[in-house]
Amino acid sequence: MDQATIGSIFTVIVFVCFVGVCYWAFSSRNKKSFDEAANLVFDDEPKKNLNKEDQES
Repeated sequence: MDQATIGSIFTVIVFVCFVGVCYWAFSSRNKKSFDEAANLVFDDEPKKNLNKEDQES
C-alpha cells in the first residue's frame, strides 16, 4: 500500500464517520433528549414567584 491508497482509505473512513454523526444529530429519535439538554442552561436560574403584591409595585 502506498501513501495515496492510505490517504484514500482514511478519507472514506472520515466521510462515513461524518455522515454517521450527522444522521445521529438530526434523527428525530434523539430530538427529545437534545431539547432537554438544550434547556439545561436555564435550570440553575432561580424561579420568580410573582404574587399580586410583586406585580403591583
